Amino acid sequence: MPNHLQDTVKLNNGVEMPWFGLGVWQVKEGDEVLSSVKTAIRHGYRSIDTAAAYKNEEGVGQAIREALEENGLKREELFITTKVWNADQGYESTLAAIDASLSKLGLDYVDLYLIHWPVKGKYKETWKALEKIYQDGKAKAIGVCNFHVHHLEDLMEDAQVVPALNQIELHPYLSQKEIRDFCAKKGIAVEAWSPLAQGKVVKDETIQAIGNKYGKTAAQVVLRWDLQNNIITIPKSVHEDRITGNADVFNFELSPEDMAAIDSLNLNERTGPDPDNFNF
Repeated sequence: MPNHLQDTVKLNNGVEMPWFGLGVWQVKEGDEVLSSVKTAIRHGYRSIDTAAAYKNEEGVGQAIREALEENGLKREELFITTKVWNADQGYESTLAAIDASLSKLGLDYVDLYLIHWPVKGKYKETWKALEKIYQDGKAKAIGVCNFHVHHLEDLMEDAQVVPALNQIELHPYLSQKEIRDFCAKKGIAVEAWSPLAQGKVVKDETIQAIGNKYGKTAAQVVLRWDLQNNIITIPKSVHEDRITGNADVFNFELSPEDMAAIDSLNLNERTGPDPDNFNF
């Protein structure tokens, strides 16, 4: 059980990844992303999750350079994730995409490189490219996002490398038990995107009542629920008080009853697209 913001989980290839990080989806390129990332690192975050599709890799890269210098950190103390976008999937185009991302980030390597969505007919070729990127040291670990069980099974039929991680939409209204169980069996870490369902779950009365019991916010309760379920989590925020508040989840533990109460809230309700039915 992680009990510090910088505690890590060992991925299936031995790479250590922080349990808790900052997501920068929908964070604007320029001052907003610069400030958000630097604030997070200043307050002890070590994991930053971006993607080519977020169009803020340059800002993230600049923030990393400035934060390293200002906080006296080394590059290897940070864990940086980015992703190949759907339009770039395929073997050669993915190899070009990682170079473009590294150039924007100003990095020699990323810690984790992910396939953003399971584009039909393309993700296997894309995975071959990720295996080459991994062999070449441009990514310390490789994985996928938004893969259902059948996508993972299909991918692993031909894969040389088992994905280190599957990043999926996951929150109390979409608890993804089947995928979590499958990944646990295969040694694939699970990471939650949109862990607060874009703010929906923090309005939940059950979660609020549990928060009152511990003197914690509804958001802190949900993020703690992630960690106690062995789910890596990357809440997004651009506000300093929220960035620090989100991370204030290592000084309490939810009881088994409260964990069960949150588990029971599942509605299989998505805030984002279904990976079996998307058109982008």
